Amino acid sequence: MTFKLAIIGRPNVGKSTLFNRLAGRRMAIVDDTPGVTRDRRSHPARLQDLRFEVIDTAGLESAAAPTLEGRMRAQTELAIDEADIAVFMIDARAGIMPDDSTFANLLRRKGKPVILVANKIDVNAAAAGVLDAWELGLGEPVAVSAEHGLGMSDLRDAIVAGLGEEVALAEDPEPVALPGEEIAVGEDIDPDAEQVPYDSGKPLRIAVVGRPNVGKSTLINALIGQDRMLTGPEAGITRDSISVDWLWRERKIKLFDTAGMRRKARVQEKLEKLSVADGLRAIRFAEVVIVVFDATMPFEKQDLQIADLVMREGRAPVLAFNKWDLIEDRQETLAELREKTERLLPQVRGLQAVPISGETGRGLDKLMEAVERTHRTWNSRVSTARLNRWLEAATAQHPPPAVAGRRLKVKYITQIKARPPGFVVSCSRPDAMPQSYVRYLVNGLRETFGLFGVPIRIALRTSENPYAGRAKKRG
Repeated sequence: MTFKLAIIGRPNVGKSTLFNRLAGRRMAIVDDTPGVTRDRRSHPARLQDLRFEVIDTAGLESAAAPTLEGRMRAQTELAIDEADIAVFMIDARAGIMPDDSTFANLLRRKGKPVILVANKIDVNAAAAGVLDAWELGLGEPVAVSAEHGLGMSDLRDAIVAGLGEEVALAEDPEPVALPGEEIAVGEDIDPDAEQVPYDSGKPLRIAVVGRPNVGKSTLINALIGQDRMLTGPEAGITRDSISVDWLWRERKIKLFDTAGMRRKARVQEKLEKLSVADGLRAIRFAEVVIVVFDATMPFEKQDLQIADLVMREGRAPVLAFNKWDLIEDRQETLAELREKTERLLPQVRGLQAVPISGETGRGLDKLMEAVERTHRTWNSRVSTARLNRWLEAATAQHPPPAVAGRRLKVKYITQIKARPPGFVVSCSRPDAMPQSYVRYLVNGLRETFGLFGVPIRIALRTSENPYAGRAKKRG
């Protein structure tokens, strides 16, 4: 990115709406409730011919440092320090508030170029608010409507004037990443193609999910080694799914922090529904999903439902038992957790489960090694020849059952998808094949080809009958 632009202002002035417009997609959650945004979020952005990185921030509020609002303000000040230019946004309908003057002084002390933006000019009452904005002493206000895209050309000119043409219009060494499409479950592969070795240099997308207050944001802060995510004793601090770029052992990682997911019956507020929907999008976009459990009270019903959701979406799951520093009898607890994992999550045998502490940093390298192992398995491809040699032995050892007096025939198997591994089995009567025999085949594939800890898809097909539909000739 050529430069970084931070959007600053009181709660509910329209910062996230402008962020979404500049980013080119609805990324940040937008609602009429003040204080929706809590963490800072950044994304490649474009405004006409300008290419830059835009940072959305929490609403600035006057509050003591230990409080949630105080910690949110600290995150916003970090964003100002990180940015090359700040957009200070006010609500033109409400006019200038006492806090606006306080935060205008804060921005002046930072010494960064500041663009004063009066938002929500799409209503008649806004004109007076735009004139009032002059008293902040930050220069001429740029009148915009972030929701309707009004005034964007004026904003572009103000950015160029604030930074200078050399910086604002510099050639971008990195092209702006366009919004990524969600990956469909399973990636088509050519069964007859040569085996592709695992590429450990490719960037890896990881989502961190779990119930509220299990330590997801603390875990991400511990992994990247900085207080990037807002944390605290309050449950449900995270609302948006925030992505962070990170380097682990020379490998590029994109980490997604998500909002805590409560039981569906308890999710009543519109805002929480938006947060959960944002988290589900992060799961679908990720390759590996770390499901964080609270080791002091693991395997709540909601934990199991979240893990089951990850598996049904076809992602590569890894379990992290957090708050391990609070466990006294660790050996006994670990054995108990592993037994419960096998018993309560039988959908995917051999799940990687790692005890960690986001607070002390214990077990984080082991967690990332488990992530890479699981990702390697998730990308596995097995040749058709090896699969059919295995199938011949498996059906000889345990033949398919007879249904209605006729024995089912299993003819051949081939892998047609990876990420997660997906197979097609050709058999005589797919509709009559018992699920117990399909499970036998899945377990056999896991054991023989080492496909532990990832979902496996099997589709049953019947071979086409070339004579189907032809009338029998009468002599």
